[in-house]
Amino acid sequence: MREDKKGISRRNFTKKSAMALAGLPLVKFQDDFLRSKVDSNDAVEVHLFSKHLQFLDYHEMSAAAAEIGFDGLDLTVRPKGHVLPEKVQEDLPTAVEAMKKFGLSPKMITTNVWDIEDLGQRKVLETASKLGVGYYRTGWLSYPEDTSIDESLLKYAGQAQKLETLNKDLGLVGCYQNHAGNHVGAPIWDLPTIFSRTNGEFVGCQYDIRHAVVEGGKSWELDLRRIRSYIKSIVIKDFKWGKKNGSWEPINTPLGEGMVDFHRYFSLLKKYNINVPISLHLEYELGGAEKGASKITMDKKEVFAKMKKDLSFLKETWKKAE
Repeated sequence: MREDKKGISRRNFTKKSAMALAGLPLVKFQDDFLRSKVDSNDAVEVHLFSKHLQFLDYHEMSAAAAEIGFDGLDLTVRPKGHVLPEKVQEDLPTAVEAMKKFGLSPKMITTNVWDIEDLGQRKVLETASKLGVGYYRTGWLSYPEDTSIDESLLKYAGQAQKLETLNKDLGLVGCYQNHAGNHVGAPIWDLPTIFSRTNGEFVGCQYDIRHAVVEGGKSWELDLRRIRSYIKSIVIKDFKWGKKNGSWEPINTPLGEGMVDFHRYFSLLKKYNINVPISLHLEYELGGAEKGASKITMDKKEVFAKMKKDLSFLKETWKKAE
């Protein structure tokens, strides 16, 4: 697979390491460090999707995530998110400062960025870069009815190429999430076409196993093989099929209670040497927290307990997977 040359954030380089490695190419050091980390396969880096703490301010959100045991937060920097794009220069530094105060990594953010011609979207990336963010989820794409799918894929491939150029300049990795439904990337096999014009370094996939199983059923392992060289970050969540109002649809569940075979999935990730930042999502009933509500109907202690349970399941299952 292609190496993820973003690898680690600047804050992971100690002064001592920098002095010892003076004169060596920075990218080579990052590659070696990442390779040793991935090869160990003994731990995962888990960030909580901040959408589920939308009822808390930056300080309270950070304190809760740290207490539960997360490594960081996948901070929403998008319309109706924790940080609004139009206020990114004022509010993102405040959010990052609160996270660092509680020992959390500000490595991941979720955005609606894709078009670098949009000055507002560029500002989000430029601000994130200055604050040490390493990975961001891009906005979603769709297939217009009046344009052929092949034409759309060519257009998006060109945009991905331009996006990677900007990301390289800013030291960021843009990650497109596969999402079930009539979205670009729902059928995993269209994403390699979009990434084909890139070097596969600063643009890639935020692989979501829940959505991959919804769309792929029992063929999700083939999807994983197809996209593995482009995976830069992953989303973890679970589901099962059920009837709602008489119609069959995916019902979100706590981890381990749905249809995703996490032991098999984690075993394959280890086999492919994929150990990238993880964003944990909880989209089952949480009194509104699952939908990013600013006010919730469930006691926040119960919400935190469910988050801790999912986090524990994730870490324990990863450790046991072979």
